[in-house]
Amino acid sequence: MQATSTKDYDTSTTPTTSSTVHDHLDVLGNVTHGVHPPDIEHAYVQDDPRQWSTRRKTFTLATIAMASLIATLGVNIYNPGINDVKRDLHATDQQISLSLSVFILVQGSVPLFWSAVSEIRGRKLVYLVSISLYLIGCGVAGSAKSMGVLIAMRVVQATGGSAVIAIGAATLADIYEPRERGMIVGIYYAAPLLGPSIGPLVGGVATQLFSWRATFFFLVIFAGLSLVTLAFFKDTFRRERSLSYQNALRRATKDHEEKLRVKEENARKWHSNDEKCDQVTACSSPDMEAQPERSHAALVGIRLSLRDINPIRPVGSVLKRYNNIAILLPSGLLFGLTYCITYTAVFTFAEAPYFYNSFKIGLVLLSFGIGCMVGSILGGRWSDYVLTKMKAANGGKSSSEDRLQSTKPMMLLLPPSLVAYAWMSEKKVHIAGLCVVLFLIGLSSIWIYSSTLAYIVDANVGRSSTAVATNSMFRGVTGFIAAEVAVPLQDSLGDGGLYTLWAGLMVIGLLSILLTIAKGAHWRELADEREKRLGEKA
Repeated sequence: MQATSTKDYDTSTTPTTSSTVHDHLDVLGNVTHGVHPPDIEHAYVQDDPRQWSTRRKTFTLATIAMASLIATLGVNIYNPGINDVKRDLHATDQQISLSLSVFILVQGSVPLFWSAVSEIRGRKLVYLVSISLYLIGCGVAGSAKSMGVLIAMRVVQATGGSAVIAIGAATLADIYEPRERGMIVGIYYAAPLLGPSIGPLVGGVATQLFSWRATFFFLVIFAGLSLVTLAFFKDTFRRERSLSYQNALRRATKDHEEKLRVKEENARKWHSNDEKCDQVTACSSPDMEAQPERSHAALVGIRLSLRDINPIRPVGSVLKRYNNIAILLPSGLLFGLTYCITYTAVFTFAEAPYFYNSFKIGLVLLSFGIGCMVGSILGGRWSDYVLTKMKAANGGKSSSEDRLQSTKPMMLLLPPSLVAYAWMSEKKVHIAGLCVVLFLIGLSSIWIYSSTLAYIVDANVGRSSTAVATNSMFRGVTGFIAAEVAVPLQDSLGDGGLYTLWAGLMVIGLLSILLTIAKGAHWRELADEREKRLGEKA
């Protein structure tokens, strides 16, 4: 049911009858009897974020883009000081590796929780709590006297830093229409992509001038600035447009109705059994005439809490869709590739004939980071252009898969660039050539990734934060695996074998994107029909 008025429905105070209870829930965009609104993304809401001024939208974009940088900085700023950490804390190679890989794993897994909370309590609360947690983790890590404490605080740091990168794209989906998201997501994602580039650079300078502890104190300052900025952030979440919220509300409503039914049955039994009561109104039993009215008033007064959400359930609904699985695979591989390059480059360029220190290695990786930024911004703009062009060619109709057409030009560039980097680094060619190839890898990989991320948001209407959190989980798993096997594979296969292997993996990922372009719309239709049937049976 669509709202025909701009009236603000307060379900906690509006008296209503049995016939209108679900009508009010429908106006709020709620799911009743398992039937979803036809276009929940455009359900009526008060203070619609998509109607905000350009200035407020730009402030929101800049705020979350800046905050998202803490996550990727936290991964890479630590790397240049690894040798100093080993010496100061008497750490083993296994402990150092664990401090790196567990950070990525936690950062990829915890967003499932943050996403679920954001669908009940909103985005702003999650941002403030998570960054505060990140700030504490960085502060204690910088003062750690043992490797055990450092690893534990890396877990806390990853837990706090994971929220912004996970629900940032969902926040953008709250305020921008699908036709704008490619460019916006590209601009947004350009900020965290600075992390792999400037992280080693900043970390190298801080380590050389002060110590490895300075890298964590730098993050404390940066996170503090982000926290202050987010204090002025206006929440974009609207429960009327959240499938996770509506499904949780439907389950809570059914439970509430069942409890009321049991109470009414018990009340009837009490009346039928108490034959000695001469005056019913004088008894302490409920007023049977007034009971239905109070029941419905209580029904529409339901308020959800964190106990009503299950972080795993929404993920299941995302993974039941074949198009999501097909696009999450290349998304995870692209992240694993990015981390592998920035991690192994520390060893590649520290050896002969380069013998670079951490600062010079950061400068080399800056070429990769610049490529990533250019790819993110231009790739997002190009995907919007392709989506608009195909919509015009199809008589005003478009599908989410149309956006993925924009990845095709870069599919021809990424695998050859990886093979070139593999054997140029293996043969220790001049650094200028390697910088050019690193730029092309960054450009093509993030050009593709920005379009896949926008697709994940577009193709999961009403559950965008859960879909992005699931994407983060895939990224975390692949990043964890990449961190654990990168150096052993580099030692056994060399850079030539390692990145030729990565080229092969990326071919598989790119074929999965092409499969999504061909079959994705059909898969989504089947999934919608299946969910509708299950909803009608509920």
